[in-house]
Amino acid sequence: MTEDEVHMSHALALAARGLGRTWPNPAVGCVIVKAGRVIGRGWTQPGGRPHAERMALDQAGQGARGATAYVTLEPCAHHGRTPPCAEALVSAGLSRVCTALTDPDPRVSGQGHAILRAGGIAVTEGLCEARARQLQAGFLKRITQGIPFVTLKLAATLDGRIATATGESRWITGPQARRRVHLMRMTHDAVLTSSATAIADDPDLTARDMGATHQPLRLLADSHLKTPPDSRLARSAKDHPVWVLHGPAAPEPARAAWAASGVRLIACPTEGPHLNLTETFRLLAAQGLTRILIEAGGQFAAALIRARLVDDLALFQAGCLIGADGIPVLGPLGLQTLKDAPRPTLSETIPCGPDILTRWTF
Repeated sequence: MTEDEVHMSHALALAARGLGRTWPNPAVGCVIVKAGRVIGRGWTQPGGRPHAERMALDQAGQGARGATAYVTLEPCAHHGRTPPCAEALVSAGLSRVCTALTDPDPRVSGQGHAILRAGGIAVTEGLCEARARQLQAGFLKRITQGIPFVTLKLAATLDGRIATATGESRWITGPQARRRVHLMRMTHDAVLTSSATAIADDPDLTARDMGATHQPLRLLADSHLKTPPDSRLARSAKDHPVWVLHGPAAPEPARAAWAASGVRLIACPTEGPHLNLTETFRLLAAQGLTRILIEAGGQFAAALIRARLVDDLALFQAGCLIGADGIPVLGPLGLQTLKDAPRPTLSETIPCGPDILTRWTF
C-alpha cells in the first residue's frame, strides 16, 4: 500500500463514522498531511454540517499551507449554509488534494476539482475509488437514480425458516448476531418494517446495547394503517422519529390516531392493495434518505426482490432446524424457470458467535 493509499484509507475510516447520520449529505472523511504527519482530520458531522474538509482545516490551522489533503469525495463547489469546501482548501494554501470520487451531484460534478486546479492546487483523482464507491453507495444511488440504497436483513434457520408454524421466532439467532443487527441500524439512515411484521412482533427498531448516540429514522409501510396506533413504534415516536407510509385509501380515523402519536404520515401511491414500492422509495429519496435497512417478513422481502429494489442482502443463519411446517424466509417470487432466479454475489462471510452472517450483492 502506498503512502497515499494509507492516508486515504484513514479518510475512508473517518467517513464511515458518519454513515446513518449525515443524510441527505454524503458521509465524507478528510485527512490533512504535512511532512508525513497528520495535522488535521475530520468527517461530516450529524445533519451534514460541518463538512469533513472544514473540520480538518480548523484542526490544521496555519499548518495547512503547503500540505496535502485526502478527501473521500470531491469537495463541494456550491454555496449552501457554508461556503464551498473547494474554495476553503484553496484559501488555506494546500499544495495538493487527493480525492477518491467525483461527486455526481450536478451542483459539483467536476466543478470542485476545477476550482482546486484553478487555485494552483495539484489534484489526484480516483485514489481508492472502489472502496469509496462502496462506502458512498447510498448517496451515489440517490443522486444518480433517485432511489435509496436498500439493505435487506433476513434471519433464518439452516433450512430457511424464520419461525415455527405457530409464529414463534424469538430468538432464532443468538445475542452476537442481534448486536450486529443493531450496528447495522446505526449505519443506515432509516430502518423500515412492514405492517405484517409490526402487527406480529411489535418491534421498536431502535439501536440498543451499542452505546448508541443517535437513532435511525424508523419507517412503517402500512397501506391501510392496520397496525394498532398504540404499538411500540407509535408510543416512542415523540422520542425517536417515525414516518408511516400509507396509501390513499387509509381510513381517516386511523390517520388521526397515528398523527396524534407524533408520527409523520406520508401518502404513497399504491399498486392494488399494497404500496407501490418503487414509487414509495423514490418519495423517500426525495426526502433525503440514502440508506434504508429492511427488517420485515418473507412476503415483504419477496416483494422487494421482485421489484429489484434490493442492493445488499444480509442473511443471518442459525444452526437450527425447524422443518417444512415452519414459515419460509421468503414469500413467492413468481418464478417459472430456474434461469429467472436471482443470483446475488457473495461479498462477505462473518461469524457471529454460533451464527453466520453472509452478505450478498445484487
